[in-house]
Amino acid sequence: MDQQHQLSKTSVALHWIVALFIIGLSIVGLVMSKKEIWFLYPIHKSIGTLIFALILIRVVWRVRQAWPKPIRQYARYEQVLSKIVHWTLITGTVLMPISGMLMSGVGGHGIALFGWELVAEHHSPTQPDQALPYSVFWAGVGESGHEIIAYILIAAIVLHIAGALKHHIMDRDATLRRMLGQDVSEQ
Repeated sequence: MDQQHQLSKTSVALHWIVALFIIGLSIVGLVMSKKEIWFLYPIHKSIGTLIFALILIRVVWRVRQAWPKPIRQYARYEQVLSKIVHWTLITGTVLMPISGMLMSGVGGHGIALFGWELVAEHHSPTQPDQALPYSVFWAGVGESGHEIIAYILIAAIVLHIAGALKHHIMDRDATLRRMLGQDVSEQ
């Protein structure tokens, strides 16, 4: 159970596992799309599909636990910015894999989990090396959404890290230490 002075091991673990995977998948996604490194796509999709299960668990956990209470009282603008960034992160981490699965599955590329087919590929009968979308519109929505959400998530992650460092370095409060799993009740 989360408390103001210490977060549960479950909260800390879910936060860091999801955070590291989202950051890693975002970096890999940017590199593979810009450099057209095709062999990374099945790995990216498989890890993204797996982490989606943990993301859903994290969302349910966060809803049941509520947001952690601040270590101390902050300025109103900091509270508002914090809420916006946290909601952007939690919403973005849910929408990112959904848009990716929509782009890939509806786009005819299929969805596989390390080779285990979840959604079959759909190829053109006349050009077997070309994916045939089930719906061009929804595949496009997924592709556009995946790209837009990626950039929004990256911006939110940067703001989140900057906020954590501000708490730790400038405010010298225990917010970051609490997120690392420490009991900060005597600080």
